[in-house]
Amino acid sequence: MTPCKRRRPEVRLRMLSAPPRMKDSVMSAQVATSASMPFAGVAPDYIERNAAYWRRNLFIGVFGSFTTLVSLSMLLPFLPLYVEQLGVSSPSSIVQWSGVAFGATFLGTAITAPLWGHLADRYGRKPMLIRAAVGMAIVMSLIGMAHSVIQLVLLRLLAGLVGGYASAATVMVGTQAPREQSGWALGVLSVGALSGSLVGPLVGGFLPGLVGIRGTFLVGGAVIAVAALATIFLVREDFDRTLDSRRPGGRHEPSSSANRRLIATLLVTAMMVLLANMSIEPIITVYIGLLGVAHDHLARVAGIVMAASAFGSMLTSARLGALADRLGSNKVIVGCLLVTALVMLPQAFVHEWWQLALLRGLMGMSMAGLLPAVAKRVRALVVEHRTGSTLGYLQSSQFAGQVIGPLIGGQIGAWVGLRDVFFVTAALLVLCAALNQWVNARHVDLST
Repeated sequence: MTPCKRRRPEVRLRMLSAPPRMKDSVMSAQVATSASMPFAGVAPDYIERNAAYWRRNLFIGVFGSFTTLVSLSMLLPFLPLYVEQLGVSSPSSIVQWSGVAFGATFLGTAITAPLWGHLADRYGRKPMLIRAAVGMAIVMSLIGMAHSVIQLVLLRLLAGLVGGYASAATVMVGTQAPREQSGWALGVLSVGALSGSLVGPLVGGFLPGLVGIRGTFLVGGAVIAVAALATIFLVREDFDRTLDSRRPGGRHEPSSSANRRLIATLLVTAMMVLLANMSIEPIITVYIGLLGVAHDHLARVAGIVMAASAFGSMLTSARLGALADRLGSNKVIVGCLLVTALVMLPQAFVHEWWQLALLRGLMGMSMAGLLPAVAKRVRALVVEHRTGSTLGYLQSSQFAGQVIGPLIGGQIGAWVGLRDVFFVTAALLVLCAALNQWVNARHVDLST
């Protein structure tokens, strides 16, 4: 491509003497022309090369996240029954092994998410999506062939280590979507994971009656295999290792202590989102029992209450992500943290289960904007060749909150009181909001 020629003097004179509207038209045409023609010797970056693909990749990522989360969460209703089939007879041991098997997947994902993000920066985002989908399809099918509870736990751990489709999709969408639309895109992507977590237990409630418990895992593996095929044949990516996996020449890399503090604060915030949502999980059945629900209906009512927050998040996730695009990520983060804390408090004073479900739904609506806004903010703070690895650490923080939340909630409920779980969680959310505001203000002061 030849360099642009200097404008001739007579053209400049005609522009200066033209009416104002004509000047605007000429200038707009020149801007549009220059935007469509890169400077000589400067290659288009990763976002520009994938501008034609990111929307289609987004919706395939939504489908893949939905199917994988359905398959991972559908075992919740029958996991204790499967543990019993594998030879565990003591009721306390069944509960213990069920908890270990369920949490093993999240632990595995938390460990390997930064590694897969780093490899995505080096080799591309699509290979990581294919790796996650194919790996999870194979492991999910093998879980249905386990012969001991140890094998079940190890296979669930392996599913987390090699899987993480939703995490890989977050890295792909977070790096391909234009910066001014990344909040909306990440919000739409989270709808797939949230809806999968919501539908999974419902599917797990009736599918074992049709195909058996072991057959249910084979069906889950087949569904993930469909997502793998869609990823292989429909996802498009223009990735150049020589351009996208190295530091751009002459570009300043933000490595100041202010940036590191802000990124660390955002990682804590991501952990806090899942911690706040999961802190009630160990006590929810007991708490609902104290509200007068009959023992025979406890499991069903507890499922409705737990699903309420995911349903609320589905309604507002994309809207709050778009709000972060317009107003800025920090305003949405601080606002959502404070509103979530405010909605958390009345949950300690409810007298009916439907009141708790309604408040959990409102809490889900307020929490929905946090993860898209946090991911958008993190992306803005790092250079392109480190975006994948940093978003991988962000995913690890979320899964850490998913593990820590039930531990904190269970200990507080056992040693202090069930209602105090809500008070402590609300206080942590307020502290997190204050931390975000303080660190962001210092970041702005140091950058000016």
